[in-house]
Amino acid sequence: MRHATTAALDRLDGLLQAVRRQHPELKERKRGAFCRGGAGWLHFHEDPAGLFADLKTGSDWARFPVNSAAERATLLARLARTLRGRRT
Repeated sequence: MRHATTAALDRLDGLLQAVRRQHPELKERKRGAFCRGGAGWLHFHEDPAGLFADLKTGSDWARFPVNSAAERATLLARLARTLRGRRT
C-alpha cells in the first residue's frame, strides 16, 4: 500500500478541508500528512481496494477506509476522540 498520490488526495479534498477546519491543533506537514506536537497523527494511503487513512490511536496506528461519506464521517469522529485522549 503506497501513500496517497496527488490525484487520490484530490478525491479526499473535502475530508482534508474538514480535518483542517475542525482540528487546527493538527499541523499539515505536507498535503494529507498531519502531525500533533511533532509526531505523525494522520495520513492517507491508496491501493486497488481504495483509499485509507492511518490514524494514531494511543501508541498504535489504526487503518480506516475513507471511500464513502459514511466512512469519512467515522474517521472524523474517531479523530476527534483521539485528540481528546481517548483510544476508542
